[in-house]
Amino acid sequence: MKKTVLIVVLLISAFGYSQEDAWVYFKNKPNSQYFLANPLEMLSQRALNRRAIQNIPLDIKDVPIHQPYIDQITSTPGIIVKASSKWLNCLHIRGSQSAIQSLRTLSFVDYISFANSTLNRIGKTANSTSNSIVNKVLETQVTYNYGTSGNQIQMLNGNILHQQNYTGSGKVIAVFDAGFPGVDTGTPFQRLRDNGQILGGYNFVDRSANYYAMNSHGTQVLSTMGGFVENQLVGTAPDASYYLFVTEDSTSENPVEESLWVEAAELADKLGVDIINTSLGYFGYDNSNYSYTYTNMDGNTAFSSRGANIAFSRGMIVVVSAGNSGNTANPYISAPSDALYALAVGAVNSTRNYASFSSIGPSFDGRVKPDVMAQGQSAVVATQFGTIASNSGTSFSAPIIAGMIASFWQAFPNLTNARIVQLIKESSDRFSNPNAQYGYGIPNFQLALNNALSNNQFNNEVFYVYPNPVVNEVTFSFPSNMIFKEICIFNSLGQEILRKKSDNQLDIISLQTFENGIYFYKIAFDNATFTGKIIKK
Repeated sequence: MKKTVLIVVLLISAFGYSQEDAWVYFKNKPNSQYFLANPLEMLSQRALNRRAIQNIPLDIKDVPIHQPYIDQITSTPGIIVKASSKWLNCLHIRGSQSAIQSLRTLSFVDYISFANSTLNRIGKTANSTSNSIVNKVLETQVTYNYGTSGNQIQMLNGNILHQQNYTGSGKVIAVFDAGFPGVDTGTPFQRLRDNGQILGGYNFVDRSANYYAMNSHGTQVLSTMGGFVENQLVGTAPDASYYLFVTEDSTSENPVEESLWVEAAELADKLGVDIINTSLGYFGYDNSNYSYTYTNMDGNTAFSSRGANIAFSRGMIVVVSAGNSGNTANPYISAPSDALYALAVGAVNSTRNYASFSSIGPSFDGRVKPDVMAQGQSAVVATQFGTIASNSGTSFSAPIIAGMIASFWQAFPNLTNARIVQLIKESSDRFSNPNAQYGYGIPNFQLALNNALSNNQFNNEVFYVYPNPVVNEVTFSFPSNMIFKEICIFNSLGQEILRKKSDNQLDIISLQTFENGIYFYKIAFDNATFTGKIIKK
């Protein structure tokens, strides 16, 4: 009897891995001119408004995939389409290796990328696969009576923003997670429901409208931002609005979840979302041939990381949990927290000390990761049953930050996503001396608020300098009335090492050959001079 069962299991395993996952990329979008001329066919008015405020033009990535391409791939024998991405102009497909390879003959196919990277040379045969079961852990005054949740907000000086009525009103957060049971019935979410702050959602895993289902991880994540129970729990953005997207299948680990993540990001963009929170991470997969290594954590290799970078380019802020692998043999961040433009959030305990489970940096290419920290050990959350409890993980430090960003951005609605992120980093307690555990440290949102006000951002009379600290390139972004100017950079001894006259609104200057350390800049414009500091890492 045992022998029979073993044979059945082996047959199932062999059959399962005869199917490969891959992405098929297309050469073009023949319908682009029509859509670019009719933007409301692609994006909502709210999305277009967000682009206009940040001076972000439409481009070919906004155009949908050419439908006849989708139809032909879908009708190909042996091919199952699992997901799609207009941003990357590709489909996530599943089928036999030979069926997938046959798509290369189609004239509109640019290239095919197998999830098993060893297959990405034509004619390469598959290595023997191993089924390594992944232990899936989801990265996990108005004067409010915060109760036990007070510490996780007060640590960030978020209560100061709340006292000034900056509570996320007018901002929209999309939550990507594994399910939201109890959000439609529980007392901690009644305030959201009564005020119409849950704008909708979608279950990408089941391809259904039932997002109040599946794993309750998303319920707890949402509660740290939007939950409200007097004297027990107040979220960091109690007056923000929310979309709830199920992108994570908690029963397995497969690259299709990254493709669903990107699909959700594209829908969030279309709906005009401001902030994405994703307490999810991708590194190891059930099929070990699909798994990443640390070398892949370079900011632009993983499919979800590429999607996160594009989401940022559309004007959204992408907040990602750094991961819960800090005390394992592979302690580094996972995708998409490694993304070039994702704000990766690590975890501290209630006394501001590093939580040992929090994944560390840097990214493989040497960038500071995590970016910032918040309480993730013994964070106060609401369960699917409406009770108030505590849970631990970067799953909770990330949404605590995401909610605070919504409240902060409410105060400065005309600032770009890049400027908001930079202000938050600069307010953090280790900004001048980041490290692999804390990144730039714990943000001080009162300080960020004061810095933004003192810089007179409302009148657009200053320029933006980002990223800062810088690894390779620093960008100087100027308002339209400050075009003709001179940029000078000095070393710590006051010696001029770069001088550039410019009439550009955006200047990108390479510091790759500079030694690590502190540099100073001076911008001369008409009769005004602006100075500041750059940290080269």
